[in-house]
Amino acid sequence: MANPLKQLAGQTVIYGLSTILARIINFLFVPIYTRLLTPESYGVVTEFMAYIAVLQVVLVLGLETGCFRFANKEGVDPRKVYSNAFVTVFCISATFLALMIAFAGPLASVLGYAGYESCMMYMGGILALDAVTAILFAKLRQENKALRFAVFKTIKIITETAANLVLFLWFPKHVDSARWLLRFIPETPDFSYVIFAIFISCIVCGLLFIPDYLKLSFRLDPKLLRQMLAYSLPLMVAALPGVINDFLDRILFRYFDTNADAWRNSLGLYQAAVKLAVIMNLFIQMFRYAAEPFFFRRAREKDSKELYASVQEYFTAFCGLVFLGVILYIDVIALILGPQFRSAVGVVPIMLLSYMILGMLFNVSMWYKLSGKTDMAIWITLSGLAVTAIVIILFMPKYSYWAAAFGHLASYIAMFAISSVLGAKYYPIPYRWSRLLGIFLLMGAIYGGSLLLDSSIFADVALPASGSSPWPFIAKTGVHTLLILVYLAGAWAIIRRRS
Repeated sequence: MANPLKQLAGQTVIYGLSTILARIINFLFVPIYTRLLTPESYGVVTEFMAYIAVLQVVLVLGLETGCFRFANKEGVDPRKVYSNAFVTVFCISATFLALMIAFAGPLASVLGYAGYESCMMYMGGILALDAVTAILFAKLRQENKALRFAVFKTIKIITETAANLVLFLWFPKHVDSARWLLRFIPETPDFSYVIFAIFISCIVCGLLFIPDYLKLSFRLDPKLLRQMLAYSLPLMVAALPGVINDFLDRILFRYFDTNADAWRNSLGLYQAAVKLAVIMNLFIQMFRYAAEPFFFRRAREKDSKELYASVQEYFTAFCGLVFLGVILYIDVIALILGPQFRSAVGVVPIMLLSYMILGMLFNVSMWYKLSGKTDMAIWITLSGLAVTAIVIILFMPKYSYWAAAFGHLASYIAMFAISSVLGAKYYPIPYRWSRLLGIFLLMGAIYGGSLLLDSSIFADVALPASGSSPWPFIAKTGVHTLLILVYLAGAWAIIRRRS
């Protein structure tokens, strides 16, 4: 069992290299965005990204996972699988882009962004290019070309980074020498700069795959395509409520926030705080890239279910480390945000815990993918979406972004519970729940201990100002580090115990 776990860990690292770089660079831009953009403008960026995230799921049709399923079936040519998926997604994406261009004006007016029709077109281009390349990235994962996957992802994020730096830092000082850019973006920096930078990176990424386009047959196998869609569409339908669930709070700020006239401002503050929890989401994304094909490849092996149970334990323990690592050093981490964005930092622990439950949900939800009961995923995710919607609609008018954070937590817990119960019935995996509970109790004890110490011994300790002694803060940081070491030792003992 050790070798498969090491293989999964190794692939997680390789896939994660590009993901880490992307998220770190994205994270490093938070100080720029939260200092050069107002909370309102940052809120607009957040709203656009929510729409993009939801529509990406629709355009790919669930065929990423479908490709893994059918490319691993005996008697099926993987080249036909990926050609079917590519041609289908390309045709749908091209149609979508044409509609976005044709109706950019009316759409911008309806959303309250008249004059920003170009952003609607950029959004269409981003979605179309991302959908097409998603199939080719899936092909690289299937073929275990993790390094090439990482290189392409890295080039994409470096391009986006360079575009952001040029637009935000160079262009405002050199407008006269680069007036041609005014055809695409306004002279004053705003949310459209971020959208345009992403669009440029998507174009570059699409060009990287030109050799891969030439290797595809561009022929459809109708019988195979019907089978692929029968498997994949339920996953898409199931994933859609899931993604809507993740971004519903951003969309509903427009309608339910406590400050109806300044909802974009509240959304900007909330999104900035959520960015501080990105480390947890980062690890989960890394893990998913490697774990999904790994689980499918191991499904036929005799001890596969015991392996899946062990993966869940190590995954949960590491997520607990990430949670404590962020929370116990939040005083320093919060400095990443501009001063006017720090008022919402209190939601960070809630979002970290939410993402941790979401990662565990991914593991326990593999049962319906491996057993082929993908239609049941729809009801699981719809239940989660219902919980999110109820919490936000009931409590956001009074509690603003606090309702959004707790809505995520309640939703993920509900889906985790439902999926665990159904998985035990249809595809039982011997999860050692006592170990998982032990990790959570240990994590809670360490967090609670830090709060107790901070409220008593370190009650008046803050980041050292100019001229003040740094030793009290160093002592506080040292104690927090010791608590993390205690967690590591305890988590290792819990996982390695025989019972």
